[in-house]
Amino acid sequence: MPESNITLLAIEDDRLIRRLLRSGLGPRGFVVIEADSGEAGLDLLRREQPDLIVLDLALPDARGLDLLGRIREISNVPIVVLSNTAGVRTKVAALEMGASDYVTKPFNIDELAARLRVAVRHRLQQQGAAPVYRNGDLLVDLVNRRVMVGSRPIRLSPTEFAILRLLAIHAGKVLTHDQILREVWGQNRTVDYLRVYLRQLRKRIEADPHNPRYVVTVPGVGYQLQPAD
Repeated sequence: MPESNITLLAIEDDRLIRRLLRSGLGPRGFVVIEADSGEAGLDLLRREQPDLIVLDLALPDARGLDLLGRIREISNVPIVVLSNTAGVRTKVAALEMGASDYVTKPFNIDELAARLRVAVRHRLQQQGAAPVYRNGDLLVDLVNRRVMVGSRPIRLSPTEFAILRLLAIHAGKVLTHDQILREVWGQNRTVDYLRVYLRQLRKRIEADPHNPRYVVTVPGVGYQLQPAD
């Protein structure tokens, strides 16, 4: 699917925010359809099959996280959450329930558009894009378990590769600490244990491990591998 003409369902009760989304995202290649309540949003989701959803967490007829769960019961469409709440617990809960990203109001329309495109690309990657992650000098071949930085092969331990593989599969999406622990270790480890492996991984693939280019920390939430080129 080309990045132009992306159908976006905005589930948002604030008329001014909906207008901003429509006027700001329209020229950037998005077709915005609007719902001012949770039930209206579910109805439009079923009828229109949008490419992604922008979901406000404060709706008049539904708790945002509850609605997110209901959406996930019927669709795996990418969801970018909009919220007035910047709390880590809410962010983690939304991401654990299947949100692709979390944007706090007020937001910059250019940044939001970029995050929306990342969410769409991530979904396409999950649906069958080539199993190779490339970004700058970094290459991760998921099939052959090969990692390169420029022309230099990188040797990773099985656990280091498992973490990098998981991040590469979900490149552009924030993965919470619990999601990574659950996928890599079955959650029988602590966050501190994960941090040790992340430090080792960065030493191997980053030019400056203290200012990482590829594996980015989202404070209090988890980690994100920057979107592939």
